[in-house]
Amino acid sequence: MTRCRMTLFRRLLNLASPRTGLTFAALALSGLTVMSVPGTPLTATAQAAEVQGIAAIVNDEVISEYDLDQRMRLLVASGSIRPTKENVERLKEQVLRSLVDEKLQSQELARLELKVEQSEIDSALEQIASRSGRTPDEIIALLGNSGVTKEAFIGQITANLAWQKVTARLFAPQVTVSADEVDEILNRLAADADQKQYQLSELVLSFDNAAQEREMTAGAERLVQQLRQGAPFQAVASQFSQSASAARGGDIGWVAESQLPERALEAIRSTPLGGVTDPIRTTNSIFVYNVRAAQQGTGPNAMKNQFILLRTLFPVPANATNAQYASADAKANRLKAQFKTCKQMADLAPKFGGRVDPPQTALAGQLRDPLRSQLQASKAGTVLGPMRSKAGSELFAICDRKDDQGTNITRESVENSLFSQKTSMVSRLQFRDLRRDAIVDSKK
Repeated sequence: MTRCRMTLFRRLLNLASPRTGLTFAALALSGLTVMSVPGTPLTATAQAAEVQGIAAIVNDEVISEYDLDQRMRLLVASGSIRPTKENVERLKEQVLRSLVDEKLQSQELARLELKVEQSEIDSALEQIASRSGRTPDEIIALLGNSGVTKEAFIGQITANLAWQKVTARLFAPQVTVSADEVDEILNRLAADADQKQYQLSELVLSFDNAAQEREMTAGAERLVQQLRQGAPFQAVASQFSQSASAARGGDIGWVAESQLPERALEAIRSTPLGGVTDPIRTTNSIFVYNVRAAQQGTGPNAMKNQFILLRTLFPVPANATNAQYASADAKANRLKAQFKTCKQMADLAPKFGGRVDPPQTALAGQLRDPLRSQLQASKAGTVLGPMRSKAGSELFAICDRKDDQGTNITRESVENSLFSQKTSMVSRLQFRDLRRDAIVDSKK
């Protein structure tokens, strides 16, 4: 085993590491909403779970209607689906399939006599909370406002960690990456250096037979509809995608045109930046791509310039008048005139009636004009604004900026990527066998 592969293998084993991606980490990135699921009111007792009945039986273990209802609420809270009665009913079958898969993963963990430790769960929860600037208790409280119990949320985190442990124990040791394979990729990347590159996220739904193909096709079309209505791709991919990239919200990074299958390339080319492709069918999977950004070649990309921003808001009431905005602008300008450092601005802002957010790191490609254009033209230590929004008058202090220097592809990164891809493929094939051999009685 080479040093690079050994490094990645240790990462797979070290599941409590903050670097490990987690299903529903996207909650922290997209923000939590406080919504309720249409339908039967929720009660959190075991007795209520029994009354709601059985949704499926997986190898003699029950998934209750209560479990299904909790997962639907979690999807709504994450922003993955719009909380209409029609959307909830249409996606229940897809969500139930995810719960069945998680049950099979947990059963495999038990068969191997492995265990997800409480410290690993705590670390995962801390990671999710920190990305949203909240504490774990605040995350749990917000979910509680949407009718989601702590047990349901922790249950999904645990199921994801379980399959990562199974993957590390069973599948990673089977994977080898040869020097010739790495050389081939490096040569191809060198040849593709001037090609157009796309920054992509993926959502993958697999099927084993014609019936499942119809089910997955319909499910993919429903998910694309939700995504185009504003559901965050990260949250949807984390929940539904059957690829290892689901742990990263579907992120697969920058891909050259020559590395993409023809049908996928055609779909991606015809999709506007920020958009979502139609479902793309392959031999036994359906792919949906989020086209996040594009660039020519592998040189510096201004859309990947990174800014650390301190936002100060001078709020106005709903339906504010021009005079109220003018008053907020005047306060913002007085604070701007005294700016020296971000720390000093954060200390001074409350004295002028401003509300300061914690410093946030943002990529240029994640921002919209006119803010993005102004940031690109400004140096660190500059204050932009005031800019008007529905919330009020805003100032943006550039605490630091780091311009992209282009893609730096190393032999180690290629080997790690190949190892990850192969491990993911073996994992999918093994799980397909696990699902095929299972006895599943779905009541839906």
